[in-house]
Amino acid sequence: MEAVQIRMREYPGTGPARDVWQLTRDPLRALGDGEVALALDTISIDPGMSGWITNKRSYMPPVKPGGVMRAFGVGEVVESKSERFSPGDWVTGFTGVQTHGVFHGENLRRIDASLAPPAKFLSGFGMTGYTGFFGMSDIGQPKPRETVVVSAASGAVGSIAAQIANAAGARVIGIAGGPEKCAYLQSELGLGHAIDYKNCNVGDALKKACPDEIDLYFDNVGGETLEAVLGLMKHQGRIVVCGAISQYADFAGAQGPANFMAVVTHSLSIRGFTMRDYMHRIPEALEWLVPAWREGRLKMREHVVEGIEKFPDAYDMIFRGENHGKLLLKVGGEK
Repeated sequence: MEAVQIRMREYPGTGPARDVWQLTRDPLRALGDGEVALALDTISIDPGMSGWITNKRSYMPPVKPGGVMRAFGVGEVVESKSERFSPGDWVTGFTGVQTHGVFHGENLRRIDASLAPPAKFLSGFGMTGYTGFFGMSDIGQPKPRETVVVSAASGAVGSIAAQIANAAGARVIGIAGGPEKCAYLQSELGLGHAIDYKNCNVGDALKKACPDEIDLYFDNVGGETLEAVLGLMKHQGRIVVCGAISQYADFAGAQGPANFMAVVTHSLSIRGFTMRDYMHRIPEALEWLVPAWREGRLKMREHVVEGIEKFPDAYDMIFRGENHGKLLLKVGGEK
């Protein structure tokens, strides 16, 4: 069986970004004890990928030149020498951007495809859903009538976080790019207010939308938006830092806000996190997410790009904000 992969040729430099990627084809190797062969169905495209191809200190080692690009994926077991899995099982994990692969069973997690289509386990029932759930419910802890602001609120993580705050009875203001995304936040997700950062001054819009200041901010973007929010935080307000997509073009040289002293003057609490802190608690997230989705209390949207050869397009798309919902790459490896 032949596998098609996207490899990182070299770390990004001064040349065209697309020169980084290379499509290759290799036969699958024979399985060793404890291993399984997967036919991958769908791959997750995430902003964090930019940090995985930067040879700088981060929360996990970078992809090595020549290596298959790191990614979460879902796929079906087609051959197994693992006691944990049998052919026909659906699994998820760090599969890389490829149509097929051989993996040790201990690095994969079985998913219940009877609950939802497998791709949902890369969306609301996957790492982005868990991130939004734990970041908002466990760290943010929104309370009724609090003012909560969520940046990138129409995205995969932000939309889950915003809906959880809304369900808690908070007054939620979502920030997104473009009229269509803002309309989605209000008409589909039921948020009280939406701010279009592409067509207004975010600082001025936040002042109007938050006359009583901000209790809790869920930050996905950093940069100027974080700076605007800092100037409007309540005394002892809370900030959950999930990401800083506005800074990912220069991951190692990301700049903090000019008014950072507001953290001191307003006694603010700031906490960053990644899912590494919560992997052992994934069942807790599913206990809330699955019933909420089935009962219509939680909405999730996917934006699917077809074909593994389209990975460079999908990677660029997420940093231009062109996706509407969780961005997925359908690779459809033959079984």
